[in-house]
Amino acid sequence: MIEIRQLKLPVPHTEQELLKKAAKLLKISSDQILSYTIRKQSLDARKKEQLQYVYTIDVKVKKEHKILQKVDNKNITLTNRIRYAVPPSGTLPLRDRPVIAGSGPAGLYCGYLLAKHGYRPLILERGEEAARRLEKVTAFWNTGNLDTQSNVQFGEGGAGTFSDGKLNTLVKDPLGRNQKVLELFVEAGAPSEILYLQKPHLGTDLLITIVQNIRRMIEDMGGEFRFSSQLTGFSAEGGCLTEIEVNYEEWIPAEVLVLAVGHSARDTFSMLYEHGLQMNAKSFAVGVRIEHPQAMINKALYGTELNPCLGAASYKVTHQLSAGRGVYSFCMCPGGYVVNASSEENHLAVNGMSYHARDGRNANSAMIVTVTPEDYRDSHPLAGVAFQRNLESAAYSLGQGKIPVQLFWDFKNSRTSSCLGDIEPQIKGAWTFGNLRDIFPACISSSLESGILAFERKIPGFSRPDALLSGVESRTSSPVRINRNEEFMSNIRGIYPCGEGAGYAGGITSAAMDGLKVGEAIIKKFRNLE
Repeated sequence: MIEIRQLKLPVPHTEQELLKKAAKLLKISSDQILSYTIRKQSLDARKKEQLQYVYTIDVKVKKEHKILQKVDNKNITLTNRIRYAVPPSGTLPLRDRPVIAGSGPAGLYCGYLLAKHGYRPLILERGEEAARRLEKVTAFWNTGNLDTQSNVQFGEGGAGTFSDGKLNTLVKDPLGRNQKVLELFVEAGAPSEILYLQKPHLGTDLLITIVQNIRRMIEDMGGEFRFSSQLTGFSAEGGCLTEIEVNYEEWIPAEVLVLAVGHSARDTFSMLYEHGLQMNAKSFAVGVRIEHPQAMINKALYGTELNPCLGAASYKVTHQLSAGRGVYSFCMCPGGYVVNASSEENHLAVNGMSYHARDGRNANSAMIVTVTPEDYRDSHPLAGVAFQRNLESAAYSLGQGKIPVQLFWDFKNSRTSSCLGDIEPQIKGAWTFGNLRDIFPACISSSLESGILAFERKIPGFSRPDALLSGVESRTSSPVRINRNEEFMSNIRGIYPCGEGAGYAGGITSAAMDGLKVGEAIIKKFRNLE
């Protein structure tokens, strides 16, 4: 197979033009190309008047070496794609089937791998299955009545189900796990374009169906799901896991437990700490959501307010402050919504969400500032959780349970907004005006202000006076890392910390990849149950 990199074509173009360009680069006729596969498609928007797609493609031809001898181009080489491979099963017998706590991406992908290879996992999820969960979340947004067990954070698919559904990752992937993650999504109903787009995404509407399809695959291979089933305790003998407790009432024998509980399972973190699991507070980031007109973002990045070929534009901006903190955008949602993502009574957190079409009138993104254990002023491993809760309690009080919203100009001047500008909020859940500076320590508020002003140089209009801020964005990643060794186990043997909640991932794809890693570790150690 021949790989061609940096193949550039105008936006838009036809498939025939792609084939013709590939053939020209290889110095052959188009009919000599037997087949091709797009490996990557990205957008070069540096020249707004000349937008280009940039491709990496694999081309199948006869007499590859002979063709390459005629081509003098460093971007054209032979390639041998690495396919994802599962290690051979170990020899240690399993008395009981593996248990996975959590059905987010980490839990689902670990469960899929174990089920496919005969381990019949039991997957526990404290929230409800996706369709019922959607009903609860929608009711919360409409009425304010929160179900603390089934909400934006908890339930089938995990917190990522109610997000933009981004599938890109910065994790190095020499073993093909990333590709495997995307391929399973496609098998479960995702559009095949996610296999090659530089910034693939799914959106909440597709994810709700996809996670249910993955669950059915796992069940068809011998796995079992139990919803409304929270991990509430465990027992160990001689430093080895022996059984787990579910819903404070039922004990299940278990020698393997995968902790894929997600970044908001605060009560579970406390339970694990009390039971002796070693963990540490880790850095994360907090801030606000910012909304702009999507047409403004499109104009800044594409040169036009609407390009049907490209859809809604997305951005990623970062700024390093002189004081040493970083301010950056996170989980940008083109054409999306700000959502009330709370999971605890009397605490309020926001997040961003998009549907697959990304056709809402506003763009929103988290504007966040890095916080470290030094900011928590406490050496306790769960000090980051307490830091989050303090911010969320302040946000809840500020809005009396509604999402507090403020125009950027008023945030700059530390005053509560009294009316909107030209931007109508796209928010799922009730909102009200409030002074967001009342939520944060002064250093975070000033950092957010400086960062938003700095981003004006990159995206004209970013610091416009009527840009809408809402808070508090506090669930960017887990505030805890649960220690694990080279076998992926904690200090209690048989317990495998996994995914974003355990501190080893930062998004849907990286969490799913970590689920595969942990599944591989279990497979290498134990014999399956077939």
